[in-house]
Amino acid sequence: MDKKEMRKMIKQRLAAMDRPVYEQKSFDIAAKMYALAEWKHAKTIAITVSADFEVDTWQLIRFAWLTGKIVCVPKCSPDTKSMQFYRLEKFSDLEKVYAGLYEPNPEKATPIFSNQLDLVIVPGLLFDQKGFRIGFGGGYYDRFLSSYEGQTISLAFSIQLLETLPVEKYDLPVQKIVTDEEIIIC
Repeated sequence: MDKKEMRKMIKQRLAAMDRPVYEQKSFDIAAKMYALAEWKHAKTIAITVSADFEVDTWQLIRFAWLTGKIVCVPKCSPDTKSMQFYRLEKFSDLEKVYAGLYEPNPEKATPIFSNQLDLVIVPGLLFDQKGFRIGFGGGYYDRFLSSYEGQTISLAFSIQLLETLPVEKYDLPVQKIVTDEEIIIC
């Protein structure tokens, strides 16, 4: 199975998850995340705004705000395959972009540079035990992580873990993966 087929397969499996199961697993992941030293010590967190089938990050963003953390979300530039993080202070500063994703409206948000980020929560569709992942196919995070030196964690439902993934030379692993069943140190 190639990466494209793997992406399609996991998206179907995630979309088939019953809402109560999705909510409970997302809650379990969030609870594990809040207990991590990386989360507790981070003052500035970079995180994507989750799509319907991804681990719910909306609750993580709310909790980060409630506990005084600075939340930054990425704005992707498809023409340059780059992304810029912006401080998000309220959900109404988001705009819906391609593929129905929510990103910060640059006219309402302040740019944040990578050296200001304490923790980056890296999205993905599939993961292995070593921290490698298959993302959504744009390569945005691999490019970003090549020059980022801080903490990296991914969130995943246990069904998103595979024994092995195809790894390419530019792929970079995350340091930890938090699932509904375990925390994997990569």
